[in-house]
Amino acid sequence: MKLLENKVVLITGASRGIGEAIALTFAEHGAHIAFSYRTSDEKAKALEDKLKGLGVKAKAYKSNAGDYAQCETMVNDAVKEFGTIDVCVNNAGISKDNLLLRLTPEQWDEVMETNLKSVYNMTKQVIRPMMKARKGSIINMSSIVGIRGNAGQSSYAASKAGIIGFTKSIALELGSRNIRCNAIAPGFIETDMTQYLKDGEASKAFLEKIPLGRFGSGEEIANTTLFLASDLSSYITGQVISACGGLNI
Repeated sequence: MKLLENKVVLITGASRGIGEAIALTFAEHGAHIAFSYRTSDEKAKALEDKLKGLGVKAKAYKSNAGDYAQCETMVNDAVKEFGTIDVCVNNAGISKDNLLLRLTPEQWDEVMETNLKSVYNMTKQVIRPMMKARKGSIINMSSIVGIRGNAGQSSYAASKAGIIGFTKSIALELGSRNIRCNAIAPGFIETDMTQYLKDGEASKAFLEKIPLGRFGSGEEIANTTLFLASDLSSYITGQVISACGGLNI
C-alpha cells in the first residue's frame, strides 16, 4: 500500500542524511518530490535520478531555506512545476556546537537562520497552496536537544525549541483549514552530521543514556515522517513525536 500516492512533497535540505532518507521513503510510497539543497550539485543530481528511478516526478532546487526571497522563489517554481504542495517537510538544519563563552554572534545567527528562520520562511509560503486546497501537512524537524537541552549546544537547542513553539502555534492557526502541523524530535541519529558522536568513549556515554541501546537511522526518522505526512495521522496536529530510542524518558 502506497501511503502518499500522487501527493506533492517539498523537503528542505534533502541531498543527504535524514532529508535524503525522507525523500526516498516518500517516493517509494508514490509521492512526487521537490527538494532543496545548498551545496553539492552532484549529490542533488544523484538523488533526483534515484527518485525518478522510483517512478515519480522529482526536481532539485538549489536554494537557501534561511533566505526568505529564495524560499518564495522556490515554492512558486515548485507550484508551477508540480501544480500544488500537499506536504512540506522543514528539515534543513546545521549545528555550530560550542560552549556559550566561545560561541560567536555569527555562529548563533547562522544556526538561527538555517534552523528556525527557515521554518518560518517555508511555512509562510507553502500555506498559500494548502489553504487553497483546504488540506495539507507541515512537518518540522526539531530535536531531542530542543526538549531537554545539551551542554555546548545552546544555539542548536534554542533553535529547535523555537520550532516546537512555532509548530504548536501554526497548528492552532490553521487547523480550521484542515492543515496539520507537527514536529519530530529525533535523538542521536547516524548521519554524517553526527558522526563525531560515535567515536571512542563519547559514543559509549551516549549509548548508555538510550534505553534501546543504539543510535537511530535516517530511515527510522523517515518512517515517522511518513506517518505524519499520510492520512494515517489525519487527526494529529500540534504534536511533537520524540523518535529517540527512549532518550527523553
